Amino acid sequence: MRRFLPLLLLSLAACGDTDPRYLMASTPTAEITRTALRVATLEIRQVSLPAYANDDLILREEADGALTPIKGALWADTPARAMTQHLADRLSATTTAQVAAEPWPLARPAQAEVDVRVSQMASRTDGKLHLSGQFAVSSFDQVVRERIVPFAIAVPLSTDTPAGIAAASGQAVDRLAGQISVTLSR
Repeated sequence: MRRFLPLLLLSLAACGDTDPRYLMASTPTAEITRTALRVATLEIRQVSLPAYANDDLILREEADGALTPIKGALWADTPARAMTQHLADRLSATTTAQVAAEPWPLARPAQAEVDVRVSQMASRTDGKLHLSGQFAVSSFDQVVRERIVPFAIAVPLSTDTPAGIAAASGQAVDRLAGQISVTLSR
Protein backbone atom coordinates (compact mmCIF):
# COMPACT_ATOMS: atom_id res chain seq x y z
CA MET A 1 0.00 0.00 0.00
CA ARG A 2 2.85 2.41 0.81
CA ARG A 3 4.20 1.98 -2.71
CA PHE A 4 0.90 3.01 -4.27
CA LEU A 5 0.15 6.01 -2.02
CA PRO A 6 2.52 8.41 -3.88
CA LEU A 7 1.02 7.37 -7.23
CA LEU A 8 -2.50 7.89 -5.90
CA LEU A 9 -1.63 11.36 -4.57
CA LEU A 10 0.01 12.29 -7.89
CA SER A 11 -3.08 11.13 -9.78
CA LEU A 12 -5.39 13.14 -7.54
CA ALA A 13 -3.23 16.26 -7.94
CA ALA A 14 -3.37 15.94 -11.74
CA CYS A 15 -7.17 15.69 -11.64
CA GLY A 16 -7.38 18.87 -9.54
CA ASP A 17 -6.39 21.19 -12.41
CA THR A 18 -9.72 22.92 -12.97
CA ASP A 19 -8.50 26.31 -14.15
CA PRO A 20 -10.62 27.52 -17.06
CA ARG A 21 -8.93 27.49 -20.45
CA TYR A 22 -9.58 30.06 -23.18
CA LEU A 23 -9.44 29.68 -26.97
CA MET A 24 -8.04 32.38 -29.22
CA ALA A 25 -11.36 33.41 -30.75
CA SER A 26 -11.86 34.23 -34.42
CA THR A 27 -14.38 36.51 -36.04
CA PRO A 28 -16.85 34.75 -38.37
CA THR A 29 -15.83 34.53 -42.04
CA ALA A 30 -19.28 33.95 -43.59
CA GLU A 31 -19.57 37.48 -45.03
CA ILE A 32 -15.93 37.88 -46.07
CA THR A 33 -15.05 37.84 -49.75
CA ARG A 34 -12.09 35.67 -50.66
CA THR A 35 -8.94 37.51 -51.70
CA ALA A 36 -7.21 36.20 -54.82
CA LEU A 37 -3.57 35.48 -54.01
CA ARG A 38 -0.70 35.22 -56.46
CA VAL A 39 0.09 31.75 -55.08
CA ALA A 40 -2.04 28.61 -55.13
CA THR A 41 -0.43 27.06 -52.05
CA LEU A 42 0.89 28.70 -48.89
CA GLU A 43 2.68 27.30 -45.85
CA ILE A 44 2.53 29.08 -42.49
CA ARG A 45 5.72 28.45 -40.51
CA GLN A 46 5.53 28.02 -36.73
CA VAL A 47 4.97 31.50 -35.26
CA SER A 48 7.82 32.76 -33.09
CA LEU A 49 6.58 34.42 -29.89
CA PRO A 50 8.46 36.09 -27.04
CA ALA A 51 8.81 33.78 -24.00
CA TYR A 52 6.20 35.65 -21.95
CA ALA A 53 3.61 35.36 -24.73
CA ASN A 54 4.24 31.66 -25.34
CA ASP A 55 3.35 30.63 -21.77
CA ASP A 56 0.07 28.91 -20.89
CA LEU A 57 -0.76 31.75 -18.50
CA ILE A 58 -2.91 34.63 -19.75
CA LEU A 59 -1.12 37.88 -18.87
CA ARG A 60 -2.13 41.51 -18.61
CA GLU A 61 -0.12 44.64 -17.97
CA GLU A 62 -0.42 46.31 -14.57
CA ALA A 63 -0.10 50.05 -13.88
CA ASP A 64 3.61 49.65 -13.03
CA GLY A 65 4.28 48.01 -16.42
CA ALA A 66 4.61 44.46 -15.10
CA LEU A 67 2.96 41.67 -17.05
CA THR A 68 1.17 39.50 -14.49
CA PRO A 69 -0.86 36.32 -14.91
CA ILE A 70 -4.59 36.45 -14.43
CA LYS A 71 -5.28 34.06 -11.57
CA GLY A 72 -6.82 30.79 -12.67
CA ALA A 73 -6.89 31.56 -16.42
CA LEU A 74 -4.95 29.55 -18.98
CA TRP A 75 -4.76 29.35 -22.75
CA ALA A 76 -6.47 26.25 -24.18
CA ASP A 77 -3.50 25.54 -26.46
CA THR A 78 0.12 26.62 -26.54
CA PRO A 79 0.02 30.17 -27.90
CA ALA A 80 2.54 29.62 -30.74
CA ARG A 81 0.66 26.57 -32.02
CA ALA A 82 -2.73 28.26 -31.61
CA MET A 83 -1.60 31.39 -33.44
CA THR A 84 0.03 29.40 -36.25
CA GLN A 85 -3.07 27.29 -36.81
CA HIS A 86 -5.36 30.33 -36.46
CA LEU A 87 -3.41 32.15 -39.20
CA ALA A 88 -3.53 29.10 -41.47
CA ASP A 89 -7.26 28.59 -40.91
CA ARG A 90 -8.06 32.27 -41.41
CA LEU A 91 -6.01 32.57 -44.61
CA SER A 92 -7.54 29.36 -45.91
CA ALA A 93 -11.06 30.70 -45.28
CA THR A 94 -10.45 34.19 -46.68
CA THR A 95 -8.17 33.62 -49.67
CA THR A 96 -8.08 31.51 -52.83
CA ALA A 97 -4.92 29.65 -51.75
CA GLN A 98 -4.65 26.23 -50.17
CA VAL A 99 -3.09 27.05 -46.80
CA ALA A 100 -1.62 24.80 -44.12
CA ALA A 101 0.58 25.17 -41.08
CA GLU A 102 3.97 23.52 -41.12
CA PRO A 103 4.92 20.79 -41.67
CA TRP A 104 3.59 21.07 -45.23
CA PRO A 105 1.27 18.06 -45.75
CA LEU A 106 1.41 17.73 -49.56
CA ALA A 107 4.07 16.08 -51.74
CA ARG A 108 4.75 19.17 -53.86
CA PRO A 109 6.16 22.07 -51.77
CA ALA A 110 4.07 25.17 -51.20
CA GLN A 111 4.64 28.03 -53.65
CA ALA A 112 5.29 30.42 -50.76
CA GLU A 113 5.94 30.39 -47.02
CA VAL A 114 5.12 32.95 -44.37
CA ASP A 115 7.31 33.18 -41.27
CA VAL A 116 5.83 35.37 -38.50
CA ARG A 117 8.06 36.70 -35.72
CA VAL A 118 6.20 38.48 -32.97
CA SER A 119 8.13 41.00 -30.90
CA GLN A 120 5.20 42.03 -28.69
CA MET A 121 1.83 40.49 -27.82
CA ALA A 122 0.33 41.91 -24.67
CA SER A 123 -2.85 43.23 -23.11
CA ARG A 124 -1.78 46.76 -22.13
CA THR A 125 -3.08 49.32 -19.67
CA ASP A 126 -4.27 51.51 -22.55
CA GLY A 127 -7.19 49.09 -22.98
CA LYS A 128 -5.82 47.45 -26.13
CA LEU A 129 -4.16 44.22 -27.08
CA HIS A 130 -0.93 45.03 -28.94
CA LEU A 131 0.55 42.65 -31.52
CA SER A 132 3.70 43.73 -33.37
CA GLY A 133 6.65 42.23 -35.17
CA GLN A 134 7.34 41.25 -38.75
CA PHE A 135 6.47 38.56 -41.24
CA ALA A 136 8.65 37.28 -44.04
CA VAL A 137 7.32 35.95 -47.34
CA SER A 138 9.63 33.50 -49.07
CA SER A 139 9.16 31.74 -52.38
CA PHE A 140 11.81 29.28 -53.55
CA ASP A 141 10.62 29.44 -57.17
CA GLN A 142 10.13 33.23 -56.96
CA VAL A 143 6.39 32.90 -57.65
CA VAL A 144 6.01 36.04 -55.52
CA ARG A 145 8.53 38.68 -54.54
CA GLU A 146 10.25 37.82 -51.27
CA ARG A 147 10.01 40.47 -48.61
CA ILE A 148 9.96 41.27 -44.91
CA VAL A 149 6.97 43.28 -43.72
CA PRO A 150 6.64 44.91 -40.28
CA PHE A 151 3.26 44.99 -38.55
CA ALA A 152 1.80 46.81 -35.55
CA ILE A 153 -1.77 45.97 -34.61
CA ALA A 154 -3.79 47.30 -31.66
CA VAL A 155 -7.24 45.87 -30.89
CA PRO A 156 -9.49 47.44 -28.25
CA LEU A 157 -10.32 45.12 -25.36
CA SER A 158 -14.04 44.76 -24.65
CA THR A 159 -12.94 43.84 -21.09
CA ASP A 160 -9.58 43.02 -19.53
CA THR A 161 -10.87 39.60 -18.47
CA PRO A 162 -9.42 36.38 -19.89
CA ALA A 163 -12.37 36.10 -22.30
CA GLY A 164 -11.84 39.70 -23.46
CA ILE A 165 -8.11 39.13 -23.96
CA ALA A 166 -8.79 35.89 -25.87
CA ALA A 167 -11.29 37.64 -28.15
CA ALA A 168 -8.91 40.56 -28.81
CA SER A 169 -6.05 38.13 -29.49
CA GLY A 170 -8.14 36.36 -32.11
CA GLN A 171 -9.10 39.67 -33.71
CA ALA A 172 -5.45 40.75 -33.80
CA VAL A 173 -4.45 37.50 -35.53
CA ASP A 174 -7.36 37.96 -37.97
CA ARG A 175 -6.02 41.43 -38.82
CA LEU A 176 -2.53 40.03 -39.28
CA ALA A 177 -3.96 37.41 -41.66
CA GLY A 178 -5.59 40.28 -43.57
CA GLN A 179 -2.25 42.10 -43.88
CA ILE A 180 -0.57 38.91 -45.10
CA SER A 181 -3.28 38.32 -47.71
CA VAL A 182 -2.97 41.90 -49.00
CA THR A 183 0.82 41.46 -49.29
CA LEU A 184 0.40 38.21 -51.23
CA SER A 185 -2.30 39.61 -53.54
CA ARG A 186 0.03 42.24 -55.04
